[in-house]
Formats: sequence, C-alpha cells, structure tokens
Amino acid sequence: RYQRRVHGALETIDITKDPYFMKNHLGSYECRLCLTLHTNEGSYLAHTQGKKHQTNLARRQAKESKEPVILPQPKIKAPKMRLPKIGRPGYRVIKQKDPDSNQKSLLFEIYYTEIAETFVPKHRIM
Repeated sequence: RYQRRVHGALETIDITKDPYFMKNHLGSYECRLCLTLHTNEGSYLAHTQGKKHQTNLARRQAKESKEPVILPQPKIKAPKMRLPKIGRPGYRVIKQKDPDSNQKSLLFEIYYTEIAETFVPKHRIM
C-alpha cells in the first residue's frame, strides 16, 4: 500500500514546484511545513499524501484566510544628500611631548585639496 502511494506520487507530482520541499546540506529532504526529514524523494512524496501534512496544509490555509493580505509597500527613494567634494585628503601625523608635564600627544594635520573656502569639515576622533 505504501509503495503504491509512493510510486503514484512520483509519477503525478512535480517536486520542484512544491513550496515546502527543501533539500538540506546533508542530502536529505525536508518538509518546511511539517518540519520533517526524509531520506529520499519517495518518502517525502508519501509524506505529502499523508494525514499530518494534509492537516498542516489545512491549518495554514485557514490561518491565511483569516489574516488580511499585506501587499509590499513601494519603496520611496529618499533624495541623496549633496555633499561637497573635498578630494582625497592628505594627512600628516606628528608625535609631540609637552615639556612641562611630559605628556605625549599626537597632532593630526589633514589637508583637503579640493575643498571650498566656505566649507568647514566636521571631524570625529574616537
């Protein structure tokens, strides 16, 4: 009886169109609806004809019919901010030492080659 069901299902059903069919990394087959593992396609197809899979399908359809269909919202592109061109900055790092407190410090000098005279760049040092 089981063999007849498997053989009949192999001939009539196309597995590639089944949304719940998935082949995992180990080479076995999974039903994503019922979360069951199957060793071969015939076993999976017999499962799809079985009571557990059919009740889960009915439960899923009842759940989807109760919930309103939510359509994806169209993406609204925000206008790109026009940032002023500053070019590729050149820099120089100088190690300093305060003669009074002997505290060491770093001085970063950054040169912007293409920056406008009116534009003041913002810096964040962490």
